[in-house]
Amino acid sequence: MAGTFELYADAKGEYRWRLKASNGQVIATGGQGYASKANARAGIESVKKNAGDAEVTEV
Repeated sequence: MAGTFELYADAKGEYRWRLKASNGQVIATGGQGYASKANARAGIESVKKNAGDAEVTEV
């Protein structure tokens, strides 16, 4: 089973997202609150589009 993006409103009314693995553990977050649900969804779409081919670098 693939991971799941959860989109939710926080206590301040900002929208946030988190990515959960199939075992329920949070493996990524948007790291910020978004003023609108549409902007939070755009953040999710950006991760989906860009993360698949992202390189791993050691720093």
